[in-house]
Amino acid sequence: MTDRVLILDFGSQFTQLIARRVRESGVYCEIMPFNSDETRMRGFGAKAIVLSGGPASVTEETTPRAPNWVFEAKVPVLGICYGEQTMCAQLGGEVEGGHNREFGRAEIEIKERSPLFEGVWEPGRRYPIWMNHGDKVTRIPPEFRSIGVSEGSPFAAIADEARKFYAVQFHLEVVHTPDGAKILRNFTRNIAGCTGDWTMKAFRAEAIRRIRDQVGKGRVICGLSGGVDSSVVAVLLHEAIGDQLTCVFIDHGLLRQGEADEVVSLFRGHYNIPLVHKNASDLFLGKLAGVTDPEQKRKTIGGTFIEVFEDEAKKVGDARFLAQGTLYPDVIESVSFTGGPSVTIKSHHNVGGLPDRMHLKLVEPLRELFKDEVRALGRELGLPESLVGRHPFPGPGLAIRIPGAIDRTKADLLRKADAVYLDEIRKAGLYDKIWQAFAVLLPVRTVGVMGDARSYDFVLALRAVTSTDGMTAESYPFEHAFLAKCATRIINEVRGINRVVYDVTSKPPGTIEWE
Repeated sequence: MTDRVLILDFGSQFTQLIARRVRESGVYCEIMPFNSDETRMRGFGAKAIVLSGGPASVTEETTPRAPNWVFEAKVPVLGICYGEQTMCAQLGGEVEGGHNREFGRAEIEIKERSPLFEGVWEPGRRYPIWMNHGDKVTRIPPEFRSIGVSEGSPFAAIADEARKFYAVQFHLEVVHTPDGAKILRNFTRNIAGCTGDWTMKAFRAEAIRRIRDQVGKGRVICGLSGGVDSSVVAVLLHEAIGDQLTCVFIDHGLLRQGEADEVVSLFRGHYNIPLVHKNASDLFLGKLAGVTDPEQKRKTIGGTFIEVFEDEAKKVGDARFLAQGTLYPDVIESVSFTGGPSVTIKSHHNVGGLPDRMHLKLVEPLRELFKDEVRALGRELGLPESLVGRHPFPGPGLAIRIPGAIDRTKADLLRKADAVYLDEIRKAGLYDKIWQAFAVLLPVRTVGVMGDARSYDFVLALRAVTSTDGMTAESYPFEHAFLAKCATRIINEVRGINRVVYDVTSKPPGTIEWE
């Protein structure tokens, strides 16, 4: 079995980033709430443990603590931000609250050599880091020593190397700490001794084995959306069980231009996978009529999708399993570890179960993977780059890119304009440099003059963001000439739009989804 790292979550907005960085070092890891069942946590077989950050203060008696067994398990432990504070408080140090806040960019001065910094940071030099804390460690536990300080933190990095306990007050996992990933790699590979043998090739073989063990000779239905996740699931399942798989593709009328034809051509034509194609756009758009709240749109689409899917599943016959493209963030975000709002973010996913009346068992072979890992698996499976590298597209499709009420006319307008925008991005060679680009049809109409006549048409917003992890994002810095060209094409080619604006709003740290 491959080496594993356990990340205990105390509610940090960056916990997923810790997991991503650990996996980038070739080490498999999972996130569990700090208060998970002890038998489950111990049974995970972790070779090292990471304590995440969190919003609480260890100076309050009721706030989270690491389970005591963590410090008795004789495995390396790394505390990050709140993780350092609770480690110090629990092992005999002291933490004071609220009087020394550090948020944003800072510098750490390395005081002593340590395996944690080996080959990355040298004593006597200063390096950029990212702070995000309000409490201050004022005394470290016995046997610990300070190995790094910042202007506001005399114990910005500490170590008890006999027990292989380490902690840092800053966030290693964010891109604003440029060397953070290297330091995490030191912890997982050099200090914990993990082999780093977790690869997509190994995952592919293991996933196929698990699918065959779970499914046996049973038939499986896969809900195919045409996006990266469900497409990778479909091809992986087909490789594992062949014609035991039937894909059901439901067109809800809110897809991007040409996507329905692409799905049918690729999976029915190229892969020869049994595929049911149901055009239910009239039904979906009818149920969405007059719905303006974005969360209600999601729920309407999700509920209608289950109804249509259930009808189509009955036609397949003796299917016993349903496969879907649930990812690890879907699993995490659909269960609120600390009572936060993330439980509602993935409300259009069926994570955790299906209606009992469907009598189907879930097959979710990607539920351990992040989005970039799914793309890597898609390449490993030989899917075309045009699909694997496609920008993320939300399950509700264009519905949440049309603020306010939706109808077919608006959907068609947005579909055409979005296609022009993406076409120009591809022609300029920018598609792969952008994390996500799309158009939004605003609920605003303006008066304009086109030719010799007045027009009263919609305003379209263009959005494009860059990101290294999908957790934070910044608007892409298009040149004005490019935006002017896009606007001219859209206004000329899409009747019903007479003004185009570019949205430069950035996605703040900690926002989980950008749509």
